Amino acid sequence: MIYFDNSATTKVLPEVLATYTKVSQDIWGNPSSLHKLGENAFDLLEQARQQIATLLGCQSDEVFFTSGGTESDNWALKGTALEKRIYGKHLITTAVEHPAVINSMKQLEKLGFEVTYLPVDQNGQIALADLKQALRKDTILVSVMAVNNEVGTIQPITEIAEILQGYPKIHFHVDAVQAIGKVETSFIMNERVDLVTLSGHKFHAPRGVGVLYKKRGRKLAPLITGGGQEKNLRSSTENLPAIVAMAKALRLLLADQAKNVALEAQIKEKLYTHLKQYDKVTLFSGNDASFAPHILCFAIAGVRGETIVHAFEDKGIYLSTTSACSSKKGQVSSTLHAMNVDEKIATSAVRVSLDEQNTLAQADEFIAVFDELYQKFLKINS
Repeated sequence: MIYFDNSATTKVLPEVLATYTKVSQDIWGNPSSLHKLGENAFDLLEQARQQIATLLGCQSDEVFFTSGGTESDNWALKGTALEKRIYGKHLITTAVEHPAVINSMKQLEKLGFEVTYLPVDQNGQIALADLKQALRKDTILVSVMAVNNEVGTIQPITEIAEILQGYPKIHFHVDAVQAIGKVETSFIMNERVDLVTLSGHKFHAPRGVGVLYKKRGRKLAPLITGGGQEKNLRSSTENLPAIVAMAKALRLLLADQAKNVALEAQIKEKLYTHLKQYDKVTLFSGNDASFAPHILCFAIAGVRGETIVHAFEDKGIYLSTTSACSSKKGQVSSTLHAMNVDEKIATSAVRVSLDEQNTLAQADEFIAVFDELYQKFLKINS
């Protein structure tokens, strides 16, 4: 089996799973309990928080645990809107965000907020001039993803941060779910960035656990109230085994980041170079520094994306039709739509997404299968 769908989810590493199992068996007290079992659980929780903070280059009191990327995005946006609505109701995001951001913004619009969706160019990147023009006195939030989950475009986070230096009261949120471990951590954790979303299952941790970085001094309204966990901002008994496992997964990810990224970029370049020679293939992901090293989105003219996915699956190779969140719904990629890609081509789009466990040998096998399937599709279409 060749698994090329790592942007949808990654396999839990054996050593990470071992940590999860050990904590589940040995440290099963509630961190809020006063007895020794509770104290042990609380101590381990705070150790994991400190480890993640150290890895991200922030303070431990700026790390908040959530159920994953979707919750972290929702909290960043809605928490800002509720907390700062007395100062303004204008929000800015891009037309190519993950559904967790786009649909949160749509919900906030129904609640009386005004949202500006920045357009993108043919590569999926926003124009800084559009952002400057969109900023207003009543703007309270700018939310821009670091790496697009469908085509891999890297947004100009550093330049956006420079612009927002002149607007210190605006919250700047970065969805870094697809970026962590793929770009420099300092790029994500820019000094001007106030809120950052991470999701554990994108880097070999269990599903159902994530992080929201919240810069010290920035205020967010809680969305989940109850027992007062996470400094009374995100109630619910902490998922300690998953949190500790996520801390370990993040440490392993970042320890070998340079080597991993170099391998992913090598594999991507091999695939990109091969696919580029075919007349019926359209490549939506570039192969330069403005795109992430692990995502390659392409289409075969006249062949629907789901047909391509299942054809590769029959050969033991797993990829996806752009975003996993919309693939089963048969929706056209929202990113490709925003990039003004013709709908007939967009419905043919598929995504290869890599991680450090993939190999150049797998790329060779993918190429051999692609060549075979391409000829088959040509015969069918003719």
